[in-house]
Amino acid sequence: MTEPLRIVLVGYGPVGARFVEELLPEVAAGRIALTVVGGEQVESYNRVLVAEYAVGNTELDAMLVGDREAAEAAGARVLLGVAATAVDRDARVVHCSNGEQLHYDRVVLATGSRANVPTLDGVERHRRDLASLEKYASTLVARDDALPEGITALRDLDDAQRVLEAVRGRRRVIVLGAGVLGLELALAAQHAGAQVCVVHHGPIPMPRNLDRGGGQVLRAALRRTGITVIAHSRAEAVGFRTDEDGTRRFDMLVTADGKQLRGDLLVLSCGVSPRNELATLAGLRTATGVVVGSDLRSWTDPDVYAIGDCAQVVERTDETAGRRDLPGAPSGLIGPGWRQASWLAAALTAEVAGGGTDPALPQEREPIVMLKAEHVDVVAVGDVSADPWDDDGLAPRRRVAQWADPEHQRYVKMVTEDGVLTGFASVGMPRTAAELTLLFERGGELPADRSLLLRFDGPDYDPAEDADAFAPETTVCWCNGVTVGRIEESAACGHTTVECVGRDTRAGTGCGGCRGRIAEVLARAAEADGALTA
Repeated sequence: MTEPLRIVLVGYGPVGARFVEELLPEVAAGRIALTVVGGEQVESYNRVLVAEYAVGNTELDAMLVGDREAAEAAGARVLLGVAATAVDRDARVVHCSNGEQLHYDRVVLATGSRANVPTLDGVERHRRDLASLEKYASTLVARDDALPEGITALRDLDDAQRVLEAVRGRRRVIVLGAGVLGLELALAAQHAGAQVCVVHHGPIPMPRNLDRGGGQVLRAALRRTGITVIAHSRAEAVGFRTDEDGTRRFDMLVTADGKQLRGDLLVLSCGVSPRNELATLAGLRTATGVVVGSDLRSWTDPDVYAIGDCAQVVERTDETAGRRDLPGAPSGLIGPGWRQASWLAAALTAEVAGGGTDPALPQEREPIVMLKAEHVDVVAVGDVSADPWDDDGLAPRRRVAQWADPEHQRYVKMVTEDGVLTGFASVGMPRTAAELTLLFERGGELPADRSLLLRFDGPDYDPAEDADAFAPETTVCWCNGVTVGRIEESAACGHTTVECVGRDTRAGTGCGGCRGRIAEVLARAAEADGALTA
């Protein structure tokens, strides 16, 4: 019998957990010897839901996506609370914080990303270039920057616990940054009873996804919920106070235009950066993330792979190989990470079986961004910077349709090329957004009269009459590629709640933006079943 292929997985987040799950048949059969190195003490959980956990809207059990017991029963080693500190590519060994040296044939980096710490007077931040890593490896590798009391990011359960204490105490929370994650936290915390202020330096929230009209309507919707929104303010420094016990704690955020914003907790929501310090120290090519080809192999070492938030997929050509700056960046979304994990597991399975595999990972489509919050619905995809009044001569095939009702916080813009939807932004119009998402997925043409799409959010619209939205092949869960038909099959087997369907099909276990649609499919299936029974 041939020796099993030794694989060391570094990182046990949701992407790493999916990779483990897909490999278990080969592990159980003895063809793969898998060791998992996870830095946190807990089972793998869905980090997308950390904001929900931070305001008490979900429990840890509902966030778990890994199954350590099943992995160990199949023969895998799962090391929790252990950090990988170095990858010695010459000796083919991963060094760990507990002193172990893990020999490998293949190493898979699924180290994810860390929250960006902005430049603020009073907050220390560290460089992680090669010179800094070589000098301070013990304090920088697999570690986050230490933040002062009263300042936190929101990436893990410890961060969430700090936010939860502030929310339960109905304290003043300042969110620095107005991207999707920051706004989701702000809305959830405000709904849970905290006093919330969002500060950002641009003119509108969600500037990467929305145009001026959509951003202004969203800003009005945020303010109507009770959130204070301060735009055009670049954070410059933080001030501190000293508690009675001598603890130095965050007291105020100071902006470049002179504002002094007092609060009890400052949440940094200024984007993320891939955790690529292990790869940098190992001499692997890195850019924004760990540079891999379409087969997810490192450009530098064919026995090293990267998946998820740390992986930057760039096809190696004569032109890209000679570039210092490389195009693209990790997607930062859970769906693409899961698809990478599944594809790589299939490729390694085929390798140990001696068979072939697909030559490259399928190209990802444009990501659909959803703001998941109660009473505020935002969906956007593609470039929506074009205006209806742009010169047609510059883009003769492009057309832009726009409709706004700021008083009621409703807005939609649609951008097409030869009638085919290439991008849209929707605020406060969830059913219209669902229809546009369906059209975008299929590459279908919009009706010549774009106003027909507005009926989906009208008072007389009955979704049961729209057969297309409930066609069996229609995708409901984008993260896991689950269709209406698959959910209906699950419901027919007795899985009649969103949670049960999630456990059976994985639908709704990623970003969570499709949970409402899953409930609609289940309700429609229940009605049909009742009619048949009668």
